[in-house]
Amino acid sequence: MALNPDRGCWVCAYCSSEWAPEANFEGVRVLDPSDLNCPLCVVKLAGVKLAKARLLDYGLFYCETCSGMLVPMGDLAPLTEDLRASRGAPDYIGRPPDPKSLDRRIACPQCRQTMDTHPYGGPGNVVIDTCEACEVHWLDRGELRRIALAPDHHYSL
Repeated sequence: MALNPDRGCWVCAYCSSEWAPEANFEGVRVLDPSDLNCPLCVVKLAGVKLAKARLLDYGLFYCETCSGMLVPMGDLAPLTEDLRASRGAPDYIGRPPDPKSLDRRIACPQCRQTMDTHPYGGPGNVVIDTCEACEVHWLDRGELRRIALAPDHHYSL
């Protein structure tokens, strides 16, 4: 079987049948290992790699140990909107982030430069890490869900 990353499944070269792994509790389908280190787990547990994964129709990198995810900048807003459309759960505002979380410094899994740690500008009360050079965001476990479950702030006139 060969991975078809665009479809998020494995395809049999012989019969063309497809197999997709089960989605985990966050809806992430882990597809294949990558050579990228998890920016959180590499400090505590050497050798923890991110996996190539899919969430809905979006490709990302996912850590099976800490459940963090590396999301391309251009995909964060549409992914959040798609999750919001399918949420079916009550709104969740959440506690304000711990100010100490802004002191964290992690290395970008792609270029290994220090990522910028900052409050997310949208809903959800989360602190995210961003690498402008690689155009990616690092989200800790549950942060994407908090963003997607936060009340919408779109008002019509």
